Amino acid sequence: MREDGGTAHDRLGELRADCGECFGLCCVALPFSRSADFAIDKSAGKPCPNLRTDSRCGIHTELREKGFSGCTVYDCFGAGQKVSRITYGGRDWREGTGERARQMFEVFPVVRQLHELLWYLAEALTLEAARPVHGDLRLALDRTELLTRRTPEELGELDVRAHRQEVNVLLLRTSELMRAGTGRGRTKDRRGADLMGARLKGADLRGADLRGAYLIAADLTGADLRGADLIGADLRDADLTDADLTGAFFLTQPQVNAARGGAGTKLPGSVTRPGHWTAGH
Repeated sequence: MREDGGTAHDRLGELRADCGECFGLCCVALPFSRSADFAIDKSAGKPCPNLRTDSRCGIHTELREKGFSGCTVYDCFGAGQKVSRITYGGRDWREGTGERARQMFEVFPVVRQLHELLWYLAEALTLEAARPVHGDLRLALDRTELLTRRTPEELGELDVRAHRQEVNVLLLRTSELMRAGTGRGRTKDRRGADLMGARLKGADLRGADLRGAYLIAADLTGADLRGADLIGADLRDADLTDADLTGAFFLTQPQVNAARGGAGTKLPGSVTRPGHWTAGH
């Protein structure tokens, strides 16, 4: 992979889910429980009743109205099409033995975790402030990509946690370089902080370390989150109306989809404005 950001941006595009090239794996492999996010209970390995025979969702345009908002905030980072088309060579889980289906459902979450790491690594390679570690990031990205292309048996035995820990060292260094680049001296460390329901309206969180912070239902209206590290931050129902997330990094589409925002919310270019956001929410 070359150093130029354009190539890294291309890689990010490749890590976007393409449901048309997947056999509906997330709709079968993953379990969910009846809650505010899901209208029914479903066990792992059981097809969702809304999954059609063509592997498409029968209520895709009405998921929130039908009580399946949890589906709208999930992203496989392209793992679905990788497992469907490459790992299993286009063989549907409906074909062959039940053993193949069981194996496929076990492999899918493993590849999904690796693809999420690929997303962070690819994004880090687009960040100019992280240039001192671009060489190491590139090596980690290439190694992670090779892991995703292992056989189903090898993927089933892979220690993803150990690999994640290795990659995390680089992501932490990237975060330090990025936040130091804000020019604000010592930045706020809110890593893993319990900020559920916090009143942070208009808060100055520029360059803050919000890795893994619990921001569920937090009021972040008008907050300044420029250059903040948001990896793993829980933004479910957080109000981002008129917040500025320009330059915020390691922010994923599922996080944005889970939050509330509006036309005045400023987002980094790596994510898109959710269709369910309105000017007032």
